[in-house]
Amino acid sequence: MQNRTTSQNRINYSRQTEKIIGDLAKAGRTGERAPRLLLHSCCAPCSSHCMEYLREHFRLTVFYYNPNITVSEEYEKRLAEEKRLIAAYNRQVEDRNFDGMHSTASAHRIDILEAPYDPEDWFAAVRGLENCPEGGDRCTVCFEMRLRKTAQTAASLKNTTQSFGFFTTTLTISPLKDAQRLNAIGLRMAQEYGLVWLPSDFKKKDGYKRSIELSREFDLYRQNYCGCVFSKRDSEKTVLEKSGERL
Repeated sequence: MQNRTTSQNRINYSRQTEKIIGDLAKAGRTGERAPRLLLHSCCAPCSSHCMEYLREHFRLTVFYYNPNITVSEEYEKRLAEEKRLIAAYNRQVEDRNFDGMHSTASAHRIDILEAPYDPEDWFAAVRGLENCPEGGDRCTVCFEMRLRKTAQTAASLKNTTQSFGFFTTTLTISPLKDAQRLNAIGLRMAQEYGLVWLPSDFKKKDGYKRSIELSREFDLYRQNYCGCVFSKRDSEKTVLEKSGERL
């Protein structure tokens, strides 16, 4: 099931993002004419750089759909942090003299759209894959589930005042997430639902480093696992093994 790529056929999705943004600027698609983008977000730390970068070129709506966060308290905590960060970014746009902020005259306000929390559906989707290694087939199913819901939501709003010109995800900012696989899934969903996928590899050009800086600046809640109980299990096992090595 995994979509593996070799170094010879890896696509530079970061360069594709820059080309699309450049083409939009040449076409005068800036300011109020900037296209709307539905941005699937996994958490505030990962979305921090993505939102800071993309709000300069798109009118963003963050789509929060993460049924893989299988403990409700953890889900609510991460959602609250996402909302807190968006509110801070919107204050930057509303008050461009706000101390310590980084907004420019081109930045747009950011909206958020919450999907229903359905961890039971996620457990059903990954049944039989509980013992797959992190980054394996279980993650592919998880990526597909979340990007499909994002595409379905964007498709449901076509031909309305909330119609989205593009959709994409923050997941490519993680060094542990396969951008080739994520973009392949996103492109397939775009074709299936008649949408336009914004290709990305947000970790590039020091994107991941910037997300760490912003997480510290805004004191964002971070975790060392993606959200699911299986990822948490493997993360805790790794910590214990490393701890034992130091004894």
